[in-house]
Amino acid sequence: MTALFILLADVALGLFGAAVGAAMAAIGAAIGIGRIGASAMEAIARQPEASGDIRSTMIISAALIEGVAFFAVITCALVIFLG
Repeated sequence: MTALFILLADVALGLFGAAVGAAMAAIGAAIGIGRIGASAMEAIARQPEASGDIRSTMIISAALIEGVAFFAVITCALVIFLG
């Protein structure tokens, strides 16, 4: 009976870890994109003539961060639902 409880606790701890990992990935992506946006707006305010280049670089960087965060969240979801 004790071995069953240890096994169930181990599974529950793994699911909790996957949920925390997904949350950390989403929070990290949000912080990263927020910092990119703030820096880009500051750079555009300093050099308005370079706004097109700054904006395109900002969009590419945000897309890369979103892609990594998406993969992390999907990986954690797979651990939760398939593990």
